Amino acid sequence: MPIHLPLFVITTWLLAMLPGAGQALMIRQILTSGPRPARATIAGNATGLLIWSTAAAVGLSAVLLANPHAYLVVRIAGGAVLFALGVTTLRAATKDGVAEAGPGDGTGGPDGPGGLRGAYGAGLGTTLGNPKAGVFAVSVLPQFVTADGPVLLSSIALGVLWAVVNVCWYLLFTWAVGRGRALVSRPAVRRALNIVTGVVLCGLGVAVAGGV
Repeated sequence: MPIHLPLFVITTWLLAMLPGAGQALMIRQILTSGPRPARATIAGNATGLLIWSTAAAVGLSAVLLANPHAYLVVRIAGGAVLFALGVTTLRAATKDGVAEAGPGDGTGGPDGPGGLRGAYGAGLGTTLGNPKAGVFAVSVLPQFVTADGPVLLSSIALGVLWAVVNVCWYLLFTWAVGRGRALVSRPAVRRALNIVTGVVLCGLGVAVAGGV
């Protein structure tokens, strides 16, 4: 069964908050197309996370059944990934600039079928093409599953929870962008977010690698 669920939720929430292609896409959708396409993009993002986590779970189940000691390698690798993301985030805090909304996505209108399908595809494609999502699914997600019990089902359940956490964050994020563009775009606010997130991720990385 999954373990340390609160820690898993915190970890996935912080990772969802990291500035990147996903957030840039969400900002563009909400500011140029409206809330409905933004929600379609969020759905596409969640689908991509489910695909990543399910694919990783299938391989993980086979590996753990063959060699339970593989958890040691997985734990250290996962901790290193979290720590590296924390360091990268802290470095980003020293730089100015905020993701800006780009031009329209050209999918044929925010509320039309083409617009919603295009928005969904944009979220799905961005997530499937994001190497960080793949690295997390393969090296970090396994730490939160015990070797005793239904490894495959537990891994898939964590993947579903990962997707739900991302959906919750992006719904909140797009709502905030829509309600207060000026606040979200302030460099000081973004820097503060990066600093807090980076410090916590570094701490989580050390804790995970150490088996805490």
